[in-house]
Amino acid sequence: MNRIKKGDQVVVIAGKDKGNKGEVLAIKGDKITVSNVNIIKRHTKANPQAGLAGGIVEREAPIHISNVMLFNPATGKGERVSIKVLEDGTKTRVFRSGASIDA
Repeated sequence: MNRIKKGDQVVVIAGKDKGNKGEVLAIKGDKITVSNVNIIKRHTKANPQAGLAGGIVEREAPIHISNVMLFNPATGKGERVSIKVLEDGTKTRVFRSGASIDA
């Protein structure tokens, strides 16, 4: 079970966007794409068949998963996460402070 999943709210703890919050859009290996974080500009060629206009496009670039922490709405800060095994054998993610995430 991963500590960070798609759709989670995270806060960036390192890099040029330190302190920004956003939602996880995609996870691929040890890279993570977060909404409105690490915005880059790319020159793209027009593709009329796909309906894409050419020009300079701004989009999110992936960042390393170690540079983000899961956002705890109760404390309003990023917090570490651990995985707890319940009595019935199912796993759940919990903040290190004790609050459950998945429930």
